[in-house]
Amino acid sequence: MDTVGRVSRFQSNPSGAFLKRSRAQFCFAFSSLLVYYEIGPMNLFSPLAIEPTYEELFPGAVLMRGLALPQDVEFFAAMQKVLALAPLHNTATPGGLPMGVMVSDCGTPEAFRRRWDPLNPQIRKLWPPIPRVLMDFSLRCAVRAGFPLFRPDSCHFNRYHAGIKLGIHQDRHECDLTQPIVSISLGLECIFLLGGMQRTDKTKRILLEHGDVIVWGGPSRMRFHGVLPLKPGHHPMTGPYRYNLTFRKVA
Repeated sequence: MDTVGRVSRFQSNPSGAFLKRSRAQFCFAFSSLLVYYEIGPMNLFSPLAIEPTYEELFPGAVLMRGLALPQDVEFFAAMQKVLALAPLHNTATPGGLPMGVMVSDCGTPEAFRRRWDPLNPQIRKLWPPIPRVLMDFSLRCAVRAGFPLFRPDSCHFNRYHAGIKLGIHQDRHECDLTQPIVSISLGLECIFLLGGMQRTDKTKRILLEHGDVIVWGGPSRMRFHGVLPLKPGHHPMTGPYRYNLTFRKVA
């Protein structure tokens, strides 16, 4: 397995990344117009105190370390408000096996109806809407990664504790697979696995820490991915947990 370990979150980008960053800057300008007309005023150009790293893991798969740090308190509070309305619960794999990860969701009524499981008695009402602060940030992440047309209609929350993992899998139940996945990490660090188009393909081991963002789409949209068992620890904001927020276009 290849390993992408801990590097300076704010190191200079290698020269090979210049064109990728230029493309992302162009996407900012294009996306700002789309967002203004579709969603309303939103400042995609808000300056960051320190520019996060931009690492292309594969074509269409981008890791941006520390991108969520300036607003981590805001994001965690917004997530907690959602979880008060839609509590975390256990679920099962498509094959019926119980999962250790606890989950919840927010999003549009259309997304809820597409993902609703009538056999799950804990899910009987529509999801809460995606908080504006989370929606805005997911759009900014997608633009930075080169996906200015991303318009998520759901946000899925995973909560991990020590020993819990997420098996290698594809995200293939969304209606539009041209839309990327935007993933934000809060809390304890984990080792994220990003592989190929087959379950048995070689994987990269990627250290994800609090505030890191990873986006995959385009030619990487159907890559298998997973999370190794979480190591015990304590984070000042999340305690013994890691939270993962994934934004996607479901309906």
